[in-house]
Formats: sequence, structure tokens, C-alpha cells
Amino acid sequence: MQPPRIIENSPLARLARLKLQAGSVAMVLGNSIHLSGATREQFLRDPHWVAHEMEHIRQFQQYGRLGFLWRYLWGWARHGYYNIPFEVEAREAGERDALLYAQGRPLPPPEQRHPTPKG
Repeated sequence: MQPPRIIENSPLARLARLKLQAGSVAMVLGNSIHLSGATREQFLRDPHWVAHEMEHIRQFQQYGRLGFLWRYLWGWARHGYYNIPFEVEAREAGERDALLYAQGRPLPPPEQRHPTPKG
């Protein structure tokens, strides 16, 4: 698998950031991670956040563009953002897989991690 493309100052991620009323947001479309309110360097420094978004890439690959988007939006409508099944899985992956993306550095303490929007 090719590494994902990281897009800073994404208009799509900005819309999500405004909707979620969050300081910074990453969102996945295909094999691209769109950022708003955070730089590439800030994103890559948080291995929990990277692992979370990599899980979304895996989900996107498993279900395809339409399958992923349909399930994501349906989950949001039924459960609210925080409890979307894909988000629950991604938070679990963030905890489980963070060491894979830490690049030999110690994991950051909780207060230095990207906060999960409650949206």
C-alpha cells in the first residue's frame, strides 16, 4: 500500500472542522488525509491521530467510496458523530496501533494528544 497523501488546509476538512466546532480536523477520502487547523508536522507528531486516520483509510479500502460514505453518514444520523461505528473503531485503532506510527519515539502523554471532537 502506498503511503497516504496528506493535504494541508483542505477546504473539505475545513467544512468538517466548522461542523464539529473543532480546533483541528483530519478527514480521509480514499488514500488522502485532509487537514484543517493542523500542519502535516503536527499531525505526524501524534501517532494516535495517525493510527486513527490510517484505520479510516483501511475502512475506505474495505467498503469502497460509496460504501464507506453511506455507512459513515448513516452511522452519524443514527448514533451521532462520536458513536459512529467507524469512529469507534478508529479510536480503538488509535490506542491499539499508535506504537506502529511512533517512529521509535515515546508516545505523547494524553494532554499532548489531538482531542477527539465530540460533535
